[in-house]
Amino acid sequence: MPGVRSLHVWTPQLPLAAVLLLHGGREHGVDPVRPHNLALARMTPFAWALRRAGGPHGLAVARLRYTVRGWNGTEQSPVTDVIAALDALRERVPGAPVALVGHSMGGRAALHAAGHPAVSAVLGLAPWIEPGDPVSPVAGRTVVLAHGLDDRTTKPERSRQFVLAAHGVAARAAFVGVRGEGHKLLRRAGLWHGLVTDFVLATVCDVPASGVIGEALGGRTELEC
Repeated sequence: MPGVRSLHVWTPQLPLAAVLLLHGGREHGVDPVRPHNLALARMTPFAWALRRAGGPHGLAVARLRYTVRGWNGTEQSPVTDVIAALDALRERVPGAPVALVGHSMGGRAALHAAGHPAVSAVLGLAPWIEPGDPVSPVAGRTVVLAHGLDDRTTKPERSRQFVLAAHGVAARAAFVGVRGEGHKLLRRAGLWHGLVTDFVLATVCDVPASGVIGEALGGRTELEC
């Protein structure tokens, strides 16, 4: 189970819901994730935005640091960490619905761990998806995959295909293509922070969504922004 050094949780006075942020990584690698890892640091602005917007709604904000940097084939190393973190978070905030938000490898880990009973929604940011990744874990969950259309590291088309496969399995599933954006989510950082905040507040805090997320949750299955 992740210890205090690998799972950081900010909890409001009266926690009612939670979000778990999952950073990116590598295809292979057993070296440990250091505290100042750049992929880990990329999730910090999302945590700040969620604390500001979600605190008044009782949103606990958790960030996970994986044990090792790689996915590592059938070991699916980060998925083990995510499941342990969800168990720990459920003890910390009993009964709270949890949204998973993952970037790159974190998006893949989120989709694989979505079947955990605490999870109600998943947002993948430029997720790394491989053919054969199962849709069964997202059964009954709300899923949005947002991908920069200029991404050359992970493939937007695979996100789109995953969403298509998830129709009829997930409670709701939508693909959002982000124009003019690559893999690092830096060219239109403000847009990404808004998408994350809107999604989390709408799916686990019952805050009405507007804009792109409002359309995605309202039934549109493919959008661009």
